[in-house]
Amino acid sequence: MKPKILVVDDEESIRRTLSAVLKDEGYPVLLARHGAEALELASQEQPDAVLLDIAMPGKSGIDVLAGLKEAWPNLPVIMMSGHGTIETAVRATKLGAYDFIEKPLSIEKILLAVRNAVDHQKLAEANRILIDTLDGGSRIIGESEPMKKLKSQIERVAPTNGWVLITGQNGTGKELVARAVHAMSLRREEPFIEVNCAAIPEDLIESELFGHEKGAFTGAVSQKRGKFDLADQGTLFLDEIADMSLKTQAKVLRILQEQTFERVGGVKKIQVDVRVLAATNKDLLKEIERGAFREDLYYRLNVIPFHVPSLSERQEDIPLLVEHFLQHSAAEVRQKPRQLDKAALRVLVAYPWPGNVRELRNIIERLVLMTPGQRITVNDLPEELMKGGAGERAGGAPDGSLADARSRFERDYIARKLAENGGNISKTAEKLGVARESLSRKIKQFGLQPRSEA
Repeated sequence: MKPKILVVDDEESIRRTLSAVLKDEGYPVLLARHGAEALELASQEQPDAVLLDIAMPGKSGIDVLAGLKEAWPNLPVIMMSGHGTIETAVRATKLGAYDFIEKPLSIEKILLAVRNAVDHQKLAEANRILIDTLDGGSRIIGESEPMKKLKSQIERVAPTNGWVLITGQNGTGKELVARAVHAMSLRREEPFIEVNCAAIPEDLIESELFGHEKGAFTGAVSQKRGKFDLADQGTLFLDEIADMSLKTQAKVLRILQEQTFERVGGVKKIQVDVRVLAATNKDLLKEIERGAFREDLYYRLNVIPFHVPSLSERQEDIPLLVEHFLQHSAAEVRQKPRQLDKAALRVLVAYPWPGNVRELRNIIERLVLMTPGQRITVNDLPEELMKGGAGERAGGAPDGSLADARSRFERDYIARKLAENGGNISKTAEKLGVARESLSRKIKQFGLQPRSEA
């Protein structure tokens, strides 16, 4: 799809001419007569580039440029002026204008500027994604004690060649830890190759790991290099390693010991120098007990054990993660970052997050995409967060426990909502999106005193 261009000019003839020229080149065009309309259209339609007149009634082009750049810093804006001065051009450039074209307009100059601006935008976006993959992709967010301990372990171990076994629940960020180890290692300039052992069919896992020779099996029409081969001099990350068969585990153990292997269907020994990082969400000692995992492989991999804490073990990190995901999700859709109000943040902190950081990231992405305003409130949160965030009991938990904290939050939240609605249970239940009977039981459970609804 062709990039979308926003044209902002108070003269109808210029808008009409530029629209016709740009449409002839295949660009979708948005037209605005003044600054306020331009900012509104930009917010609704997310243009890829802007042609902006400087001298307009109401908001000047410079004011509009400042507003556009505040909301979308990477949006290329080409300024147009009939009486431009060096001072105006310098000011526009300082505010981030991509180009400056004087009137009467040259169609050739306009088209060249638009093409360059669009190309620049594509290159900047590709560069942002690359940087995010290489840098942000190995950035671990969190200042809680468990995360400080984990980051300290990574800093100490990463520069060595020690093999690492990463354990933790699904969605905690085990891959992120592996990437951080690689990024801080002496092998960071070499490949980081990931293998999800649970996602590869059993009959193909050996071919994926070790490669195969031409004719090794039906469909092997050419030689293929395996993941161990591709990771030579770099790092191989074996995710969900407990899902390997015992036969494949034996071959992996031999490679770890000898650093040599043969491709499937081959006899030639291939020498590699690979650092192996492995991860699992299973208890490998229990897997060993039931005969599903090799004990010798476990002790070979478990040279340096890392444990990634669940999100419920590091609740104080939730505000930092929320802010990061709000910024990241808004950047992906080229929107101004949303603001989360304090009440909504309290709900997020109180929720147990069974899906861990992955679930939190998905929820924030959904809120950024689905919330119409710039501010995310409690009313915008999914129903499952409201139901599961505060627990189901008022007491009976040890003082200072997680269940006790959730219970206190739920009681305070219901009390505040009752007060906002004048003690009216029906109205409060409607605002909270729960049945009146359920709310009545909670009120009785927590010993709250709503007013009579007679």
